[in-house]
Amino acid sequence: MEGQSVEELLAKAERDEAEKLQRITVHKELELEFDLGNLLASDRNPPTGLRHAGPTQEAELRALARDNTQLLINQLWQLPTDRVEEALVARLPEPTTRLPREKPVPRPRPLTRWQQFARLKGIRPKKKTNLVWDEGSGQWRRRWGYQRARDDTKEWLIEVPGNADPMEDQFAKRIQAKKERVAKNELNRLRNLARAHKRQLPSAAGLHPTGHQSKEELGRAVQVAKVSTASVGRFQERLPKEKAPRVSGKKRKFQPLFGDFAAEKKSQLEMLRIMNSKKPQLDVTRATNKQMREEDQEEAAKRRKMSQKGKRKGGRQGPGGKRKGGPPSQGGTRKGGPPSQGGKRKGGLGGKMNSGRPGLSGKRKGGQHQGGKRRK
Repeated sequence: MEGQSVEELLAKAERDEAEKLQRITVHKELELEFDLGNLLASDRNPPTGLRHAGPTQEAELRALARDNTQLLINQLWQLPTDRVEEALVARLPEPTTRLPREKPVPRPRPLTRWQQFARLKGIRPKKKTNLVWDEGSGQWRRRWGYQRARDDTKEWLIEVPGNADPMEDQFAKRIQAKKERVAKNELNRLRNLARAHKRQLPSAAGLHPTGHQSKEELGRAVQVAKVSTASVGRFQERLPKEKAPRVSGKKRKFQPLFGDFAAEKKSQLEMLRIMNSKKPQLDVTRATNKQMREEDQEEAAKRRKMSQKGKRKGGRQGPGGKRKGGPPSQGGTRKGGPPSQGGKRKGGLGGKMNSGRPGLSGKRKGGQHQGGKRRK
């Protein structure tokens, strides 16, 4: 029994060793073609076993993929290796198989107007060095940018030209000229982009600043100027042989009254979905504006209320206030004082009299009076 057990163990060990060797050793009739740069293995052996596999076709495919992968890994272990951070890394060779691109080949960048002119005239660009000699500082500095050579922005004194206004600020003039140059360069850049993408320039509807306009451009400019009124050119005067302007507006399109039942059903279902939805559609811009208006109205109401509380009711308010029983020179209204001081006096000189001499312009009830009212 013991001898048999030892023999069985030895046989089992031999089988295990054979299985291990079989796992790393694969025999093929035709050798595989390897592209280790792309980690690619091409198997040109005909799949004869797959044709008669029957229900075990999936297992045969897995076995074939496993064998080909094993051959590829065996080839990788034959490459020179390096150790990087406690890891063994293989150095792959250059790929030999040209793989298709994921995206199309980029088109060449279109030439700008200056590049087109330079190519036409045969002008070749001259490469300039980045560093130039600065005589002011006595050292080599950059040609452009920060700390460049001959930097005129660091000057604290500017000579006024002979034909310039002596009261003009030369520093502000220099800054304005630089802003204009930057704006001009940006405009030229945008024009080059629009020309490269074949887009219409913003000034195509009017006149160009160059002064060279064609007949079509002039006609388009006149048309735009005529419809730029409040009545959209309806009451503009025309020349004797001028044609009526063509209306370029968009016409309203209405849905047909019958026929398209699918579109009508879709629109009705969309309307019902919006009406039955728990979360209605929110216009964020409109809601924000409404909230801002309400806050402004609340603040205005608070300020108005505080200003009304600050006003004192009655009493002395200042030189322009109303005062009862004071001299009129201080803005008061006095009852029972002389009329020369602005007071209202019943009876007396210049006042209202119920009984007195009519000759003094008093009101008298009954009797004859001169200048007074007579009661019948």
